Amino acid sequence: MIAGSLRRGPGTPADWLGPLPVRDWFDDPSRPLEIDVGCGKGRFLLARAGKNPDVNFLGIDRMLRRIRKIDNRARRLDLNNIRLVRMEAYYAVTYWIPAGAVRTYYVFFPDPWPKARHERHRLFNPLFLDALHRTLEPGGAVHVATDHAPYFEQLSEIFADDARFSAIEPFVPGEDEQTDFERYYIGQKTIGRLSVRKA
Repeated sequence: MIAGSLRRGPGTPADWLGPLPVRDWFDDPSRPLEIDVGCGKGRFLLARAGKNPDVNFLGIDRMLRRIRKIDNRARRLDLNNIRLVRMEAYYAVTYWIPAGAVRTYYVFFPDPWPKARHERHRLFNPLFLDALHRTLEPGGAVHVATDHAPYFEQLSEIFADDARFSAIEPFVPGEDEQTDFERYYIGQKTIGRLSVRKA
């Protein structure tokens, strides 16, 4: 079992403005970096990291309870290619992730904020796309899934209207990688999936 916590974050008040040396948090910084945005209870993150030991995975979630549980499980499984950050996703990606550092983003079942008056709170907007584009390496990918049909339509339009991204075959996780949200909604709702690559 890994003895020390896999949780990371700013070391000083000045570090909050970023970017942070996220690659240096791993034993081998030369490995590709993939980020699970809103990693939830960690089912996808843990399974994906276990099957891809030559990839570094960063899990981001704003809930401390979730991060602590993933930390404990990852250490028990000796998954030393995982690091965890407790932070709101928009802030972490926009300010903490260095330019060109990420090979792949996974954003599964982000909060759809279904009421019209709350749509401004949705994660995906032009500024977040700017952050994704800046932090992706050339050819890097973003994989998105949602059970909320209107949000999926909006996401499809946002990415289709942005020439910096090109559509690719949607990513479909294996059964062992399905998030708790996905396992709950399979058979009840249609799950919209889209994947794009940095052009």
